[in-house]
Amino acid sequence: MSGTSAVPLPRPQGRARAAPQERRRRVAPLAAALAARAGDEPLLRGIFEIDKRSCDVVLSARRLRWSPILPESPTGDSSVALQAQEEIIEMKDVFSVKLKRRRFAGQKKGGTLLGITIFTCLNKEENKLTDCAIHLNNLSEDHCQSWFRHLKEILNGFQNRPKSLKVFVNPSSHKREATHVYYEKVAPLFKLADIKTDVTVTEYEGHALSVLKECELQAFDGVVCVGGDGSVSEVAHGLLLRAQIDAGKDTDYVSKPVRAPIPLGVIPAGTTNILAHTLYGIKHAVTAALHIVMGHMQAVDVCTFSTPSKLLRFGFSAMFGFGARTLALAEKHRWMPSSQRKDFAFIKTLADLKPEECELSFLPLQILQEDSHDNRKKKGRMEKGSKDQWQKIQGHFLNVSIMAIPCLCSMAPRGLAPNTRLNNGSMALIVVENTSRAEFIKHLKRYTSVKNQFNFPFVETYTVREVKVQPKLKSGPDAKENVCLNAEGSYPWNIDGDLMKEASEVHVRVHPQLIDLYGVNTDDLESSQVTCNCI
Repeated sequence: MSGTSAVPLPRPQGRARAAPQERRRRVAPLAAALAARAGDEPLLRGIFEIDKRSCDVVLSARRLRWSPILPESPTGDSSVALQAQEEIIEMKDVFSVKLKRRRFAGQKKGGTLLGITIFTCLNKEENKLTDCAIHLNNLSEDHCQSWFRHLKEILNGFQNRPKSLKVFVNPSSHKREATHVYYEKVAPLFKLADIKTDVTVTEYEGHALSVLKECELQAFDGVVCVGGDGSVSEVAHGLLLRAQIDAGKDTDYVSKPVRAPIPLGVIPAGTTNILAHTLYGIKHAVTAALHIVMGHMQAVDVCTFSTPSKLLRFGFSAMFGFGARTLALAEKHRWMPSSQRKDFAFIKTLADLKPEECELSFLPLQILQEDSHDNRKKKGRMEKGSKDQWQKIQGHFLNVSIMAIPCLCSMAPRGLAPNTRLNNGSMALIVVENTSRAEFIKHLKRYTSVKNQFNFPFVETYTVREVKVQPKLKSGPDAKENVCLNAEGSYPWNIDGDLMKEASEVHVRVHPQLIDLYGVNTDDLESSQVTCNCI
């Protein structure tokens, strides 16, 4: 194809000056029209070859449009005109643009210019994102350089897109696949988007935390964790702990934490990947990487888990009782393969199912969820008071879940806590009272279906701001039943898939929108599809 210069479109000629009254009458609708067209004024117009067809291409700040240049039909056949249908891509869906050159083997620079390649982000199916390349061929150096500069200027205008990332890779996650996932699927996309990375492959538990306490965070636009829920929880905790240190806060007791300074990205490479499912609606490394590349960000609530004397952890969700004891047993059998270890721990804990006697105190946002079962029973067990007063319930509980996010995963498509959201400033408190093993299994099976897993007489749900969990130690002949205590007299907690063995009383607070995570609100996934009609 012969080269052509990029030609800016001519501007409309000015009209005769209107009378003052006429100008005032037209100014409001004219301003509205200009606002509607803002960003859609043509910047460049030229000819490129796309899919082996010469096309008339128009670039604006908002979109790229093209249509094939077809010869005029001598018979006036309208079917020919239909073939010239215009195609459009939105610039917000473009994440990279490169000059396309032909090089000889071993040649790293220079080469014959062939045109421009534009890389876009597409939503193919079921929230899964993929990248797509569109080739605009033209042999003119001046023509392509002019278009390339304009395209880069538009992309540089998207402020949330990262230019530099600190990356943590946990090589021990799940089937030890995190390193492969990052270098084979994620790193090429970061490179394509011209994102600089500083990678740390973690060598021990707490490695990421120690690095985050010392590294120069201001050099990065975001932090990325490649691993499972436990790895992500450690990085999120480290990022928020560093924010408190930089703000001069006392990290032993944090009542009003400051926000994380930079966002966190999650690349799923673990077993359940609850946080990734909640952010992306799917476990898919390329989808996660593209959300990071595109700068999609979502403010998310975070909890603090504390004893009366110190901060234990920042986190998103926790389980006490069955969920924590299962994790504790799995950790004792790490010599087993991951899937076998988890299945063994689940079955063994279910076989030894025992309740814990606890006192739960909480500050409610609303006293009872709309879908709660047997309200009269719960009102009788709960001390009355306003929503600003602490409520208490006591009893023998098989499991207690405290979750600030919905906690979606493949085994719980509705979420472990479907009545909460990513950033509405509340936690779901889900209490499973003592019941038979058969009934408890029915409750667990409901998580895998679309049925309401809380519609049982032994399950209570509350929407709360704060929770205190205080287990009751048995004494006398029953003391041998303190089976979940470790040598230090602490109970196991499952916090975001990480095992924590801490003092008996734990205080949980939710802190609204404390951290930005790369991703979207899963409630809005269907209404915010990233689409492109170029294929």
